[in-house]
Amino acid sequence: MNTAKADALTAREHLAACGWIAPRNESFRHLPPPPAGVWLGESAEKSPDSCDASPLSGTGWTLYPVGDTLQCSVAARWLDASDPQQRAELFSGLAQPGDSDASPFTWAHRALCRQGLRLRVGASPSEDPGKTVWLHLRHQSRSTVEAPMLVVEVPDGVRCVLIESHDRDPAQCQHSLTQNLHVHLHLGQGALLQHLRIATPGPGDQVAHMVHVRLGQDAQYAQALVAAGSQYHLQRTMLDLQAPHARARTGAVLLAHAAALEQQVQTIHQAAHTESTVEALALASGPAHVVANAHTRINPGADEACVRQRLHGVPLAGEPRLVLRPHLEILHDKVQAAHGATWGALPQEALFYACQRGLDEPSARALILEGMATALLERCFDDPDTLATLSADGLLARTIAQQLETHHG
Repeated sequence: MNTAKADALTAREHLAACGWIAPRNESFRHLPPPPAGVWLGESAEKSPDSCDASPLSGTGWTLYPVGDTLQCSVAARWLDASDPQQRAELFSGLAQPGDSDASPFTWAHRALCRQGLRLRVGASPSEDPGKTVWLHLRHQSRSTVEAPMLVVEVPDGVRCVLIESHDRDPAQCQHSLTQNLHVHLHLGQGALLQHLRIATPGPGDQVAHMVHVRLGQDAQYAQALVAAGSQYHLQRTMLDLQAPHARARTGAVLLAHAAALEQQVQTIHQAAHTESTVEALALASGPAHVVANAHTRINPGADEACVRQRLHGVPLAGEPRLVLRPHLEILHDKVQAAHGATWGALPQEALFYACQRGLDEPSARALILEGMATALLERCFDDPDTLATLSADGLLARTIAQQLETHHG
């Protein structure tokens, strides 16, 4: 029996029996996703000039070492999910889709997933165990409808900086793309992962990125996200702080002009002395629709858990719709928790002082917005060496400046 085909068939049968995400699903109430057929490729148009790549062209992931990181620091496996043995290796150690509010995306991913990449990050015996491993993963779409996958294991005590970028070359493909990406990150005891994610799809693309993070004892995870709007764009991060003293921080800059974009951060505190911080800055113009949705649950027994949520929305022009939803679910008494949301235009005082320095108003606005976005993302990486390397590379600053110019002029 071909277990890969059986797995895909089971996923399709589950979706047919249980249905897609319900209209009353609270997590997707403000920006409902397209129907299941879109993510399964059932409504995709076939044409002679399809963007679909050859099966031998790879999984779409390209791995670049950064700086003087040695190749032996990373064990990488590009896997074919249509092969039963390779599929078993790709999904090894991952939970079944279950019945959560977003599980239909996971079932659709199981049905369509054809390729994936597994990485194990760790210093070689000849290297300094305290040295940080730097990696840059770039993904380019291989099909007009796809379900790519990435699994990263960061063993005990390993320090890693991962840059993950998603783009596509319009010269190679003029079609709109549909992408249901799942990323699984497993951090061992005392591991540190600083994760810069850049997701800038085309205007007509439909994109859903699901990032699952599981943290061991004393592990630290920090994610800085730059995301741009499209026809439909969902960025969902699920943080599982399952061991004592685990810490997680996310910061996102969400940019949309006449497009849709939603970020969801779901955090579960399951152990004592865990910490989480969620921060987002939504910049929208025209008829854009942007949702920043943060939900944190503190389970019984999570003594001295510390939670912070801060969501900010800035309408830049036109009549964008901004929805900011901080939410705390506290099931334990001995905790610290705070959340808040602010919405409003750029302060006129800041614009005035910038113009007093000889800048015209558009340049002053761009300078202020770039400063706000950069400051938010840099708060995620509370590490001078990391910030210095990112600044020297210029990728973060270039991406923010480019997206602000593209989406807001």
